[in-house]
Amino acid sequence: MAEQTKLWGVLAEFDNPLKLMKASEAVRDAGYTKWDTYTPYPVHGLEKAMGLKDSWLPFITLGAGITGTAVAILMQWWMNAVDYPINISGKPMWSLPANIPVAFELTVLFAALSTFGGMMFLNDLPKFYHPTFRSKAFKRVTTDRFFLAIEAADPRFDQARTEELLRSMHCTDVQSLED
Repeated sequence: MAEQTKLWGVLAEFDNPLKLMKASEAVRDAGYTKWDTYTPYPVHGLEKAMGLKDSWLPFITLGAGITGTAVAILMQWWMNAVDYPINISGKPMWSLPANIPVAFELTVLFAALSTFGGMMFLNDLPKFYHPTFRSKAFKRVTTDRFFLAIEAADPRFDQARTEELLRSMHCTDVQSLED
C-alpha cells in the first residue's frame, strides 16, 4: 500500500534579498501567519518586512545576568561573613569591592548560558527535520538563494491563490512541499 503524503505548504525561491523583502511584505499584508523566510546571511530589515514582534531573549539575558550577580554576592557573603568568618588584620568580614570579580564572572556566565539556551528554546532548535529539506533547490539557501515558505496549516492558505501570489512577486520558482 502506498504511503499517504500530506501537503505541508509551498516554497518560493528568490535570487536576491530585495525580491524576498517585497514578497515578505506582500505575504504579511495578505494576512498569512504561518510562514518563514530563509536566507544565506542576515538581511537587514527583513524582520520588519515580516512583521515579527520583538524577542523575549533580551529579557531572559537580563534576568539571568541579575540572577548571576545576586547569586555571586550572596554566595560570597555567606561563605566569608556567616559560614566561615576569618578575621584578617581587622578587615571587615565582608566588603563589596573584594567580591566584584566573582560577581562579574557569574553575571557573564549566567547571561551567556541563558542567552544560548533561550535562543535554542525560542527558535525550536535543534530541528533535525523540516519539510523544506526535501527540496533540492533549498540546498542553495546556504550559498546564494533566498526562500519563503508558507505552511498549508495557515488559515488563509489556498494552494492555487498562494502560489499565484508568490509568482506575482517575481520568484524564480514555486514548488509544493509534502510533509
